[in-house]
Amino acid sequence: MTDYARDAAAVRGATDRLLSGVSRLDETAVREPSLLPGWTRGHVLAHLARNADALVNLLTWARTGVPTPMYPSEDARDRDIEEAAARPLPVHLDDLRTSAFRFYSAAAALPAARRSYEVTMRRGVIEPAGRLPFRRLVEVELHHVDLGIGYTLADLPAEFVERELDFLAEVKFAGHPEVPPLRLVSGWGGRVRWTGRAGEGAGPAVTVEGSPTALLGWLTGRTDGSGLSCPDTPLPTLPPLG
Repeated sequence: MTDYARDAAAVRGATDRLLSGVSRLDETAVREPSLLPGWTRGHVLAHLARNADALVNLLTWARTGVPTPMYPSEDARDRDIEEAAARPLPVHLDDLRTSAFRFYSAAAALPAARRSYEVTMRRGVIEPAGRLPFRRLVEVELHHVDLGIGYTLADLPAEFVERELDFLAEVKFAGHPEVPPLRLVSGWGGRVRWTGRAGEGAGPAVTVEGSPTALLGWLTGRTDGSGLSCPDTPLPTLPPLG
């Protein structure tokens, strides 16, 4: 269940943790590879700042009813990240802080009556505006991990892990034609989530069992599935989240 105010507050906490970690880096570290293939830490930081502004666009769209896309185009998005990646650390930090403030302000300005208004994200994904703070929370938390600066999947708040697993199972991978039917068992005998293809011809469900953190790492492509049990078949290969 989405709790707009709680999610907006969680974004602030996650952003504070991110800024604290990034502020301890040096110029060399910013230019070093992140855990995301092909991206330095500077690329990740630039993406986080521009994502905040992109979500401001969507919040503004929901508030005003005037269509405002996240980015002018995919090429413009990629170009902005590439051009900003090599900036000095103080510039990255200032951009992260100021873009975060713009996001906080836009989130606070969205009336409760407009939170059910649907906007269009990248690749045509339709999303109610009320879920945009959670979307931002996912970006901040997972990309903090991707920086490879000591904040790991194991450091993610337990509530966030559970909610992101719900989102992945109920929204992201639900009915996905490239994902086999999955029975996700969290914590060896714990909570069960179902996702992937459904209906006639979908095939038998594949059971994947492990800790919530291990499941999250695999589902988001951050791990190869180490620590998971898949007794009946090799662990399926999932499509990238995109």
